[in-house]
Amino acid sequence: MKIAEKTLNYIKSLTAQSITSAKSGHTGASLGISAIMLALFKDHYTFDVSDTDFLNRDRFVLSAGHACPVYYTLLSLFGFDVSLQDLKDLRKLGSKTPGHPEYKTTDGVEVSTGPLGQGVANAVGMAIAQSVLAERFNSVGFPIINHYTYCLAGDGCLMEGVAQEACSLAGQLNLNKLILLYDSNDVTMDGSLNISNRENVTKKFKAMGWNVIKCVKGNDYYACSRAIARAKKSTKPTIIIFKTTIGIGTNKEGTSAVHGAVLTEEELKDFNKKMGVHEKFYVSNDVRDWCMATTRAGKLAHEQWNQCLAVYATSNPELYRQFISFFDKKKIDIEKLVRNAYKWEGLSGRELNKQILNEIAEKLPQIIGGNADVSHTTGASIESASNYHSFNRRGKNIHFGVREHAMAGICNGIALYEDFIPFCATFLGFSNYMLPAIRMSAMMDINTLYFFTHDSIAIGQDGASHQPIEQIANLRSIIGLNVYRPCDANELLAGYDNYLTNGGATAMVLSRGDMPIVEGKFKEAKQGGYIIKEAEKDADVVIFASGSEVALALNVANELSKKHTVSVVSMPCIEVFEKQSYAYKNKVLQPNAKIRVAIEASNDAIWYKYIGTEGIFVGVNEYQGSGDGKEIYEKAGFAEKEIIKKITKKIGK
Repeated sequence: MKIAEKTLNYIKSLTAQSITSAKSGHTGASLGISAIMLALFKDHYTFDVSDTDFLNRDRFVLSAGHACPVYYTLLSLFGFDVSLQDLKDLRKLGSKTPGHPEYKTTDGVEVSTGPLGQGVANAVGMAIAQSVLAERFNSVGFPIINHYTYCLAGDGCLMEGVAQEACSLAGQLNLNKLILLYDSNDVTMDGSLNISNRENVTKKFKAMGWNVIKCVKGNDYYACSRAIARAKKSTKPTIIIFKTTIGIGTNKEGTSAVHGAVLTEEELKDFNKKMGVHEKFYVSNDVRDWCMATTRAGKLAHEQWNQCLAVYATSNPELYRQFISFFDKKKIDIEKLVRNAYKWEGLSGRELNKQILNEIAEKLPQIIGGNADVSHTTGASIESASNYHSFNRRGKNIHFGVREHAMAGICNGIALYEDFIPFCATFLGFSNYMLPAIRMSAMMDINTLYFFTHDSIAIGQDGASHQPIEQIANLRSIIGLNVYRPCDANELLAGYDNYLTNGGATAMVLSRGDMPIVEGKFKEAKQGGYIIKEAEKDADVVIFASGSEVALALNVANELSKKHTVSVVSMPCIEVFEKQSYAYKNKVLQPNAKIRVAIEASNDAIWYKYIGTEGIFVGVNEYQGSGDGKEIYEKAGFAEKEIIKKITKKIGK
């Protein structure tokens, strides 16, 4: 038996053993893609296990994350920090081998995947990032950024809208270093693929501007390797359609029954006999040596790259300086911007953000991003930079088109690549399209920055479909996402300062209309919540608010203060506030107040955490009509007199 065939058999056996040991997992796809994975790792995938952050490494994304058992097997065989014991511990609590790939959990895993299609968008983002760095820093004879992004996807991934959006944009941008490995086994969990999807993938991808390669022997290592080699020569993004057999070698191969099946001990014994493997969680020396030869070649490639970079530094000193500078985290003097914030008084939230984003972008070359076809309305673009296109990789403004979901997933890929600061923007009312990708960015704790404008029902005439109500609550419910809704430039700058200092997925929720002039406090706003108007003595009434409603809360407080002691708390970011000390939070929340009020143009029940069940929440609980924004705002209950009346009535009781 040839060593390649023997290795493939060991891969299949170890993968099946790990799933049976876990008594849980996806045997079907894991076995079906084993030849593709071996061909990729052995012959094409450039990596260095001694330095998995090697800049010019290839990126690999397993979008079909449920097939991770075979991924972990390959990582183990090729020398990553994944042991045979880790394979045995598949899906066990606290192991390095969770049920779907997790970023920062398993050595070599570039991105967390599981929700189908997300990985395709992430891979497109990585390919964009690669093209940007290659254009900016490569010079004649020195291709220091010259690698591929590989993504393995299945039938399920390519049915997801996020993948189709991302693939459409990848074709438009001609990302020729992107290779999509399509596991086409014609089987889904519910049965044959043709019960839900009969489209011609070849014609579809050609129409989107992709190079298409067919590999009818998708379970043959040699055929798979040849197909990948052809793809690397393409001047377009390439999809390789591998015709595979799901669950190959099992007694349920080729059927939906093997999708999430676990081989019994008896079935596993028969399967291993077919594979010619007789040991449990064991790898023969010849198989290990054959795999490690590629691992050693990867380390050598890294060493050669380092040597090339050293010569590049002396031949292109200015370009090298810019290259090194790109990966330096520069400290931005946000407080200098705060001192000049007075010139932005009265602007809308989106206009404030436009000014601040452009000020910061002048100093941070890592910033890149774009809009879902609404750049002129959100204002989220870099005015001094050009647009990113297939013919202009130096551009910093990406036209994502009306592809909100893919836009967020692509920005996640850019964030994962290396030290980029990616942003994306659309209306708050459309943030729902993006929630799965936003959740993944928060889960991975990466630096994707989201701008959501048109933040309340006050946008008026566009009607209920465009007027956000529940969207702020949706965003705040995502664990690990910081959601800022600033009342002025000082609070927005505090959000930027926290983001640039601490990182993490961040959403800025911004108004379309002009912001009333208030005196937000930069240093205090960095705590997430603070007393913006302090009562002369212990407050009888505490009013909490965010964004545009802070000015309204201050007006209400000024009127009530004629007869009562009132304080106002601005809450630009509840998530940051909740991380403060108990003493600080207690001081801000003022627990001895008799009446607690929250004012926000949303239906977010989180405010009851601060006002209690007896408090007053001035929010939005109904979809509104189409009309003048101010009239709708007041009709919904955001009229000063109406709020004062409610509070006064409560005081009277």
